[in-house]
Amino acid sequence: MAAAPVAAGSGAGRGRRSAATVAAWGGWGGRPRPGNILLQLRQGQLTGRGLVRAVQFTETFLTERDKQSKWSGIPQLLLKLHTTSHLHSDFVECQNILKTEGVTKRLAEKNDFVIFLFTLMTSKKTFLQTATLIEDILGVKKEMIRLDEVPNLSSLVSNFDQQQLANFCRILAVTISEMDTGNDDKHTLLAKNAQQKKSLSLGPSAAEINQAALLSIPGFVERLCKLATRKVSESTGTASFLQELEEWYTWLDNALVLDALMRVANEESEHNQASIVFPPPGASEENGLPHTSARTQLPQSMKIMHEIMYKLEVLYVLCVLLMGRQRNQVHRMIAEFKLIPGLNNLFDKLIWRKHSASALVLHGHNQNCDCSPDITLKIQFLRLLQSFSDHHENKYLLLNNQELNELSAISLKANIPEVEAVLNTDRSLVCDGKRGLLTRLLQVMKKEPAESSFRFWQARAVESFLRGTTSYADQMFLLKRGLLEHILYCIVDSECKSRDVLQSYFDLLGELMKFNVDAFKRFNKYINTDAKFQVFLKQINSSLVDSNMLVRCVTLSLDRFENQVDMKVAEVLSECRLLAYISQVPTQMSFLFRLINIIHVQTLTQENVSCLNTSLVILMLARRKERLPLYLRLLQRMEHSKKYPGFLLNNFHNLLRFWQQHYLHKDKDSTCLENSSCISFSYWKETVSILLNPDRQSPSALVSYIEEPYMDIDRDFTEE
Repeated sequence: MAAAPVAAGSGAGRGRRSAATVAAWGGWGGRPRPGNILLQLRQGQLTGRGLVRAVQFTETFLTERDKQSKWSGIPQLLLKLHTTSHLHSDFVECQNILKTEGVTKRLAEKNDFVIFLFTLMTSKKTFLQTATLIEDILGVKKEMIRLDEVPNLSSLVSNFDQQQLANFCRILAVTISEMDTGNDDKHTLLAKNAQQKKSLSLGPSAAEINQAALLSIPGFVERLCKLATRKVSESTGTASFLQELEEWYTWLDNALVLDALMRVANEESEHNQASIVFPPPGASEENGLPHTSARTQLPQSMKIMHEIMYKLEVLYVLCVLLMGRQRNQVHRMIAEFKLIPGLNNLFDKLIWRKHSASALVLHGHNQNCDCSPDITLKIQFLRLLQSFSDHHENKYLLLNNQELNELSAISLKANIPEVEAVLNTDRSLVCDGKRGLLTRLLQVMKKEPAESSFRFWQARAVESFLRGTTSYADQMFLLKRGLLEHILYCIVDSECKSRDVLQSYFDLLGELMKFNVDAFKRFNKYINTDAKFQVFLKQINSSLVDSNMLVRCVTLSLDRFENQVDMKVAEVLSECRLLAYISQVPTQMSFLFRLINIIHVQTLTQENVSCLNTSLVILMLARRKERLPLYLRLLQRMEHSKKYPGFLLNNFHNLLRFWQQHYLHKDKDSTCLENSSCISFSYWKETVSILLNPDRQSPSALVSYIEEPYMDIDRDFTEE
């Protein structure tokens, strides 16, 4: 399973290139030489000639020079490299010397040197080596550089050709991503809040400054969109080509090697030569070269691979920018430059090619790894769609004109107002062709193998289209395409075991069914036996962290349906197994007890904080019915039955105190709570205040149900 951009955040499957790759192609001066520096070292050892081109200096001279120039021991490392390249020397030691820790980490300490390196990127002859060296340095640098300190940054970037710009995105991916954030969902909210307070006092981070610097460059986003949507000229339709691509990718495992070979291929083409000149066919893989007989096809393979690698880097940068402070500005530009319709046109031929279902897998990795370019491209594409659609009206650009008309027809038939964002969508910017991007995604989603890791990302991307204020038309658009039945098949009939996939499917199912009578009718039609329903409940109860959003949506829907006077709604209420199950007070209390019990202030994350909000939804709806004291009294009884009096309610009290601190200072989160629940945020705040009332005489205050000997409600919110 990938990353979680991999946002964003971080790109899925992104790796660091070692300093060895810098030296590997440093000797290429426009004409091909056989092999990289490690291969030359091996040849030097076998022949006894060593690195014959190396200039030999005494160690004393190098040490003295090092002291004068303060080069942190790098000249001595080069001397060691020369020494270990001779006959019978240790080849492994050569590799160790070339490792990042040996050279790049020391270079990273020199900020002025790093900034200077950017000026070397103006020359095409030094661009590739410089770009990779910068990337290596940034990978180990403790503090991120600021792009606004790079001399003439705008001119530098504007003068890059498209190939250089794509490679420059490898550097940008590091400079615009927040450092040391790890997996966003796994960091506790306590730690995040503390970091945010610190950041507010320090001002914008280096990543935010760098994003702003890039967006100020004229035409920057437009060029990225053109790169992302550029069509591949070569055909990719044969299995033998894919086999060759996989064979070469096993060896060519970093972009620098690809770029260097690409340059050679172009030069050879200019000289009317059929292929790159390599050692004789008998050369072994031990020397660093793969066995292949299809040498005349290599340049084409490399060009296809190049296009995939370029798009990986570009989509990652666009994804990060979409999640940054200038999100609305980036959204506007991405729409204007037609990124979405461009990706739609590439979907079948490149992004989700039919013959790529097996996915290229690197030697030593398994099929679920996201290391191959084919897999990583799909994941990065899905992460981009998720970021693009999430709580933004531009999500309707994922449809074509016919599909937008279908949304209008759904609203008209249901006698409800059309969604304003649909009416405001610029029809000249939407997808063209027979199907929009969302429909294409649904088609491949339903065909995805049961064990596929893509299911998680696909569900997240589709769910983001539904997030925000609930739209009946949006739901029906997806229901008509069989999405609900597909989800239920995956949850019930395939009995999915992956927790990540289950969570994404439960979340999507909740958004698809919320407040929608037709969706509950379809659910009941599919889950038409007690046996199926028990399997479904087993999946829900196996992990409430994963399923609580569905529990919340069903609970909210039940409350709305019970307050409607409609024959269709009454029929669903009387027939639907799921609604009948949720309507029972013992069921609600069981969910409530477990939701509160599985989280604590010190362990709250962006992933499991939803459990706290789902518990609050249950209690808010109880408050509406004037049953809040009853629910609190039942929680107290359940505590005593478990022989832990006060444990649950003390924990809940602390959780609600944290909730106040967390949400009352975060406009976006509060808006999301309001939109997703259709409960005003003021009612959320009032309910929390009532529960935290210190008056022990109040029947709706938590402290009224905690016996004095077990009272423990004043803990500090510090990480343990």
